[in-house]
Amino acid sequence: MVVPESHNDKLSPNGSVGRGTIPQDGSYPSASQHSGSPQRFISNGSISTISPSIHHDPEYTETDFLLPSQLYGRSTLSRSTSAKDAGGSVQPAESLRSMLLQILVPFLLAGLGTICAGMLLEVVQSWDVFQEITELFILVPAVLGMKGNLEMTLASRLSTAVNAGKMESTREKWMLIMGNLALKQLQATVLGLLASLMATVLGWMAEGQMPLHHIMLLCSASVSTTFFASLLQGIIMVGVILGSMRMGINPDNVATPMAASFGDLITLALLACFSQWFFSLIELYPYVLYLVDMLFLCLIPLWVVISSKHPASQLLLRTGWEPIITAMVISSIGGLILDKAVSDPNLAGIIVYAPVINGIGGNLVSIQASRISTNLHLNYSHKEVPEDRKGCFSPCRTFFGSGANHRCAQVLLLLVIPGQFVFLHAIHLLKGGHTLPSALFTVSFLSASLIQVFCLLCIADCMVHFLWRQGKDPDSYSIPYLTALGDLLGTVLLSLAFVLLWYVGDSGIV
Repeated sequence: MVVPESHNDKLSPNGSVGRGTIPQDGSYPSASQHSGSPQRFISNGSISTISPSIHHDPEYTETDFLLPSQLYGRSTLSRSTSAKDAGGSVQPAESLRSMLLQILVPFLLAGLGTICAGMLLEVVQSWDVFQEITELFILVPAVLGMKGNLEMTLASRLSTAVNAGKMESTREKWMLIMGNLALKQLQATVLGLLASLMATVLGWMAEGQMPLHHIMLLCSASVSTTFFASLLQGIIMVGVILGSMRMGINPDNVATPMAASFGDLITLALLACFSQWFFSLIELYPYVLYLVDMLFLCLIPLWVVISSKHPASQLLLRTGWEPIITAMVISSIGGLILDKAVSDPNLAGIIVYAPVINGIGGNLVSIQASRISTNLHLNYSHKEVPEDRKGCFSPCRTFFGSGANHRCAQVLLLLVIPGQFVFLHAIHLLKGGHTLPSALFTVSFLSASLIQVFCLLCIADCMVHFLWRQGKDPDSYSIPYLTALGDLLGTVLLSLAFVLLWYVGDSGIV
């Protein structure tokens, strides 16, 4: 654990806390307490002195630091820098080449994962359960998007904690990790149930009827999928974050895309397998579906108790539901559009491309949102934003400027065309390589992807700063909204591209 060099006071023999020291009992003052005491970050980057009277019973608010970075000094990534930036705050030294390489590898892995997910979805759409219970297509974007939201918000929160030097203490690091993992399991269980009910309502509105055994299958398959996918990918994500710390890689660049690299494939495979298995039991052993739902619901109190152990996850336990529930509703609307597109013979083939355009858009915008959030946590106090973000929003400010986040936005946008071009041809290669995408289809698909990512990056820039100004933690609020909007925008634009191809009589292949 590193203490700023300017803070020379040490712990007294009885464990009392002096100036610039860290309490040994693991409790820390909140940012709200800092704002009323001499110890806090000032917008010009200077650090005021720390009051000797630090209380050990913090009251956290939504924008409080997960752990107070003032007591840690520089982050792991910042120690290599010898000076502070113009504003006085310490920033990680990150060249354009380093940033590009760190983003590119997880981006390609994420693209490969979404390609595999799309091809798997094309295969399982002919399974009996998908033919009999078409509401599963409504459930697919909601479950995939919800899984991505939970993984990416976890990755973004932990990345911010790493960059701010808040995971130096072994005890606090594991308290933070365990609290967040338990919270994520709770959210996965509840949202899996809500997603199945949302799919039921939308399916009933579209079809006019919904048998009870179909409802139970949707609930059991959704909750089982979200629970096991969340548990497996949460453990993997913690490993990625800790590995990034050891290797000196900025986790903001790799954690969120790695969270979604093969997450869609794993989640979709679990959903298809659980659905088919429950479908085989629905006639002879229907009570199994009820027992499965009851088992996961009975685990909810356990997750509540564990997540309440750390103040940060305890806060999210009370306040973190709004964005992920809203995002689930938005993704379900995109699922309804996908369900209608899949059932239209004129739009045949759309299903293999939907996870690709939705997944890549969500991955890219999550990187930008995580980086902006980290910058705000490190350099600005509660509800304070940069001067150029206080006026009217302009897309030019997102892509043009001297800051690292402007440069990152340019890099992310420039990755869309070559990345999606490679992924598009990879799909056809994996399907046998006997055909190539037509020129019109290629242009339509790339245009849809570019418009989607451009809109998402602009929305991210505006939304993250707005949430911070409103006193809400962007790490927990922005990514669910952005990935859900990415699903909706991607599905709509892809459907329009296929409608255009059908209208001009282009088959999409040559």
